[in-house]
Amino acid sequence: MNENVIKAALLGFGTVGTGVYKVLKNQEKEMSAKIGCKVEIKKILVRNIEKAAAKIEDASLLTSQWDEIINDPEIEIVIELMGGINPAREYILSALKAGKHVVSANKDLIAADGHVLLDTAAKNKKDFLHEAAVAGGIPIIRPIKQCLAGNHISEVMGIMNGTTNFILTKMSQNGMEFADALKLAQDLGYAESDPTADVEGLDAGRKVAILASAAFNSRVTFDDVYTEGITKITATDIEYANEMGCVIKLLGVARNTPEGIEARVHPMLIDVDHPLASVNDAYNAVFVQGDAVQDAMFYGRGAGELPTASAVVGDVFDIVRNILHDCCGRIGCTCYKNIPIKHMNDISSKFFIRMFVEDRPGVLANIASVFGNSGVSLAQVIQRRKKDQYAEIVVITDEVKEKNLKDALAVAKGMSTVKEISGMIRVA
Repeated sequence: MNENVIKAALLGFGTVGTGVYKVLKNQEKEMSAKIGCKVEIKKILVRNIEKAAAKIEDASLLTSQWDEIINDPEIEIVIELMGGINPAREYILSALKAGKHVVSANKDLIAADGHVLLDTAAKNKKDFLHEAAVAGGIPIIRPIKQCLAGNHISEVMGIMNGTTNFILTKMSQNGMEFADALKLAQDLGYAESDPTADVEGLDAGRKVAILASAAFNSRVTFDDVYTEGITKITATDIEYANEMGCVIKLLGVARNTPEGIEARVHPMLIDVDHPLASVNDAYNAVFVQGDAVQDAMFYGRGAGELPTASAVVGDVFDIVRNILHDCCGRIGCTCYKNIPIKHMNDISSKFFIRMFVEDRPGVLANIASVFGNSGVSLAQVIQRRKKDQYAEIVVITDEVKEKNLKDALAVAKGMSTVKEISGMIRVA
């Protein structure tokens, strides 16, 4: 190892990769004072060298050959920013086995195979850090594993996807329908041309898996997380929420209960006084509850070139410090428990249900009876609108198991007096 310079390689030179390169360049003058030496990017792996060359002063750093990185003994840190499962998985594992430290922002891979990557790092006495995989520039994984390690954490809940939060903010503040808000998000670059991973809750689900594993010291994978997106949320739902003193947010929720871990992503009505209610536009926030700290909230930009690069470079600097002090693996896999995952049917919530029913005497009583027969208690019934011979009603339930509500709705949908069930949203 060169005493003054530690060399690294970038895998991928897209938005985040470019950001990492910029941040490292911007830190050149102060780097030695901050961490004890300089970090130099020696190689950048790209698919299209010609395209990437337009974004960098020294095109000689670019390569399309993985062998030039994995076989270079000078490269001590590999920064994986390619995304996706393969070949990222192959590259990370081979880098660790070759004695190189790895930093990654790959939430897809970590949510599925994080334990394999961490175990491989430990076996080869190298670091695998992934702070940027959740909430962009917001520090959350390291605080949970380090700063809050003295807590038994009972809950992690937050807004973990900036695209959906932007869409819901525009729907709430500007009265936009979902499709219009989505188009605006795409026009502004917040949403991809294919927004499925964001709007269907998949992106947030992967982050919930990673955070739940860290918080509860038990392995949670993406397949364990229930996901439901925001595509069915309407301007009418938003209007009712506002009338109730609530806002609708797509929340990732992980709870450690006596019956097992709850891991889910879905829209939720939350009171306007809740700290997460004021988190708007493309911002993220994560709310952590521990027995010692009680409540803590982490807030900031959850995506973007430089915020995500900030987290990546923070991991790189941490690894450099470890190299200089001849140590590693201080923050490895912490999943030493085996807590079962609760099925969604066994999770209890309050519910907001919007439906159109025949506008005549006795209908509400019949609906209440159907719900009651399934063990669903109604806390509130609101009637605001009429359409032809039908009335729109909103039912707010008391806390009830998901399974019981499904049973009640299945019967209600078959009633001749019920035209349609227009929406169902959980209530915090």
